Amino acid sequence: MKDQIPFNKVIIPHPSIDILEDEGYEVVGGKLKIPLSFNVNGAQMYSRLFIDYVATKEEGSIYLVILSRPRKPLDFTGSGLRDTLLPYLLIYPECSGVLYVNVAAGSIQVIRLGRDDGESN
Repeated sequence: MKDQIPFNKVIIPHPSIDILEDEGYEVVGGKLKIPLSFNVNGAQMYSRLFIDYVATKEEGSIYLVILSRPRKPLDFTGSGLRDTLLPYLLIYPECSGVLYVNVAAGSIQVIRLGRDDGESN
């Protein structure tokens, strides 16, 4: 998987690393910037996504790490998770999921993409 997900070998120290390590994760990559380009009626538009770290826990597991931000809290609803995290999980479908780290609370949410069987309301 390391060939499919880019790794930034520069890992900037942050309190989130201690939280991850306390839960058994190993941070193996630093901040990544994913450039995006859209063509709308012939006009180019650009944006980017950011991954704060890349971590592993078991052999073969690779997690994208996103840190909580006070100005941009994650809405823990189906639509909130979809809107915020789906782009990451579609760009890197081979990853084991997203680790959402809330440094202030000292917590990690493990978020994996599943499929709805059509039975949900």
